[in-house]
Amino acid sequence: MLTERILMQSLNLSEDMQAALQDMGFKDATPIQEQAIPYLLEGQDLIGQAQTGTGKTAAFAIPLIERIQQADKRVQAIVLCPTRELALQVADQIQKLAKHKRGLKVVSIYGGQPIERQMRALKLQPQIIIGTPGRTLDLIRRKALQLNAVQTLVLDEADEMLNMGFRHDIEQILKQTPNARQTVFFSATMPKAILELTAQYQRNALHVKVAQHDQPLVKIEQCYFEVKKSEKLEALTQLLAHHHVERALVFCNAKYTVDALAKKLKLAGYSAEGIHGGKTQSQRDQIMKGFRKGGIQLLVATDVAARGLDVNNVEAVFNFDLPKDCEFYVHRIGRTGRAGQSGQAFTFVESGELKQLREIRRYPNVRLSKQELPA
Repeated sequence: MLTERILMQSLNLSEDMQAALQDMGFKDATPIQEQAIPYLLEGQDLIGQAQTGTGKTAAFAIPLIERIQQADKRVQAIVLCPTRELALQVADQIQKLAKHKRGLKVVSIYGGQPIERQMRALKLQPQIIIGTPGRTLDLIRRKALQLNAVQTLVLDEADEMLNMGFRHDIEQILKQTPNARQTVFFSATMPKAILELTAQYQRNALHVKVAQHDQPLVKIEQCYFEVKKSEKLEALTQLLAHHHVERALVFCNAKYTVDALAKKLKLAGYSAEGIHGGKTQSQRDQIMKGFRKGGIQLLVATDVAARGLDVNNVEAVFNFDLPKDCEFYVHRIGRTGRAGQSGQAFTFVESGELKQLREIRRYPNVRLSKQELPA
């Protein structure tokens, strides 16, 4: 982390916001907050490249709330998130930050809940909406949600929304908002599709990037094993037994690999479930509930599960498939070693992936050592 940080009080925030920050225990601004908040308060467009754990939600939520006109009962800000889980987390933090803003209402909308209930909530005249793209667009088409007064639109985890196929929905929602709006993208990675959207829908956007090496990974033991594709399952079960792992995340790059691996682990006697963007919201909710409560020992997942996933006591992360790039690697392993605890990260590497591995090992704070599988 940065050795010196500015105090939240020096960001020129309202007394109501400072009181909420004090209630939440916020004192110092994180790097992404320090760099983004002053520009967002001025209404500028921004691309924030930051990952979970960097304080990015508060980075966009604080100025979003500060810019709301409380007397105006129209929707003035909307935050789009890829999953229900992340939408709920963002809504919870915004509600805490807006605690002392009288008359400010926040509503979250997402699939997996009766749409009629959300339509009733929208009649209460919320000024801030947090939603998933599909449900948001559905409510717009039903005339239950109007965005003609929106002054700030935030895409949180923008790259993951595109990975999940939400580009069309996002563009349809953007077209329902005024051209003069403030447009904010937060994304862990910057693929070509994100750059295309920023070029089309943002004006003179400031690009703020906070590398994951500003976050501590020192408590995560990182190692890799050279294995053949056909040997990965056996390697996984060997490591689970050797390290007595009770709760772990196992990452794969494709949905079909997740489903196949979860099935094989169940046959081997493990309590395992797979989660990816192809699952229904109710299925994902049920699986996450079981994983959080400990009924599910192994959660096999694509990278969608790394976004907004906040589960304590994850002892280990297994990269069953080598991640696509360095930032995905860091994002995955950051699901363990949380809240001051230690964690372990094991990565399987095939012979044709050694060049890709070298790139990951060059990333700051990545300390990947080669090991041999236990007997």
